[in-house]
Amino acid sequence: MKHMDDMEIPGLRTWVIFYLISFVVLLWAAFLSVNGTMLWVSLLLVILVIGVNFVTVYNQIKLQASRKALQSDLTKNIGKGSLSEPDDRPQH
Repeated sequence: MKHMDDMEIPGLRTWVIFYLISFVVLLWAAFLSVNGTMLWVSLLLVILVIGVNFVTVYNQIKLQASRKALQSDLTKNIGKGSLSEPDDRPQH
């Protein structure tokens, strides 16, 4: 049985690639800072990676919350009142 809270496989692959790219950028920033010649570029790269990661995770949390709210709105009246209302479907 599939749970709605679980990530889909394509979404999981996207996150793995995203974090691998982030890790490569951080390694490159560490390499630049060890050389000492481009310290400001490495600092800018670290700030950029942290900022992009924060914004991306925040947007995913908001998207998941809106999906849950939509799902609860769509399913809140399912099964309620079905016994008290008359059946208006055509009879065969």
